[in-house]
Amino acid sequence: MSLESEAGLAGDVLPGVLSESLHAELVAFRRDLHMHPELGNQEFRTTAAIKERLEQAGLKPRVLSTGTGLVCDIGLTEGDHPEHLPVPLLALRADIDALPIPDAKTDCPYRSTVPDRAHACGHDVHTTVVLGTGLVLADLHAKGLLPRPVRLLFQPAEEVLPGGALDAIEDGVLTGVGRMLAVHCDPRVEVGRIGLRHGPITSACDRVEIALNGPGGHTARPHLTTDLVTAAARVAIDVPAVVARRVDTRAGLAVTWGRIESGHAPNVIPQHAELSGTVRCLDLEAWRQAPDIVHAAIDEVATLHRAKSEITYMRGVPPVVNDRDSTELLRRAMVARRGMKSVESTEQSLGGEDFSWYLEQVPGALARLGVRRPGERTVRDLHQGDFDADERAITVGVELFTAAAFLDRNGAQS
Repeated sequence: MSLESEAGLAGDVLPGVLSESLHAELVAFRRDLHMHPELGNQEFRTTAAIKERLEQAGLKPRVLSTGTGLVCDIGLTEGDHPEHLPVPLLALRADIDALPIPDAKTDCPYRSTVPDRAHACGHDVHTTVVLGTGLVLADLHAKGLLPRPVRLLFQPAEEVLPGGALDAIEDGVLTGVGRMLAVHCDPRVEVGRIGLRHGPITSACDRVEIALNGPGGHTARPHLTTDLVTAAARVAIDVPAVVARRVDTRAGLAVTWGRIESGHAPNVIPQHAELSGTVRCLDLEAWRQAPDIVHAAIDEVATLHRAKSEITYMRGVPPVVNDRDSTELLRRAMVARRGMKSVESTEQSLGGEDFSWYLEQVPGALARLGVRRPGERTVRDLHQGDFDADERAITVGVELFTAAAFLDRNGAQS
């Protein structure tokens, strides 16, 4: 059964099914974003495009105080205060920033026009889904059919640790919110489906940078030096092993290096070496202990090799933990739209997502939105320059969120 025919069987259960014309408009909007990617806290063009389209629909979006990103409420009347609503707001969040990598797609009419910038994580799809949801809900509200108020959040700087979510929260985007939902593109899931998981669905992610120092010298006399190349190599190899043995293995605490640098000549032992990498963790409690554990492991290995270490540990994001009711809401919404086979279980990933900061304060859930073309054997992974999405996922995401708005009439329970 095709994606379109399956949608036709289930789509008349609830209002909010996309017309062909709106789908075409949203695809064009997504392609425009894809051609003009902007990095975190620099999303001025993206913000302006979203704002203009929401205002055309009669809505009143507010640009966040950081200068990029927007928040927009639907279903509130003049004088309504979000904190005093009989039904709390359902918030729908999209991230709008791109990645600092080149677009490697060939023969693609909408590939990035900005050198070394690409929407290689699907944020352009997320943005278009929430925009499309807003347009559909605004139309339903104008017809008196919207059952509860909804907040749209277009968040900047998801890729900038510790995440633009913290700035958005400080700007008051959670005021009056009872539940928050989001989707993230998943190239492993076929378009027309979503992946769901109750509990942690992503992992914590921090960054660590290390500077090692010591007296260098001639490679003919290593005994008179601190052999920093060897010291750096031992830190790279031994620290992950030491860290893994100091927490329950089920916590999945892992240190992985992305950069190591030292030296300039083959016969000179350098005086300085650098390493940088990420610290990822499946378990929230282990994540809270991670800075002390990693610090201690680095110091021990460096000292063993007579190197002085300077450690910069940058806190990132905790795991996204889906609450049971919100996960069930997304499941019911998807089943209502596309049937039982449209929902599959998903595993906890080691990727980080700053959506977690919202769920530290309000219940909510993140779903993996299928973007893989049917029959496609090559999985184009996230954060790769050739990543792309089956654009029918935009309609799937919009209809998922609109169904959730209708099924969640009473909001989350405190």
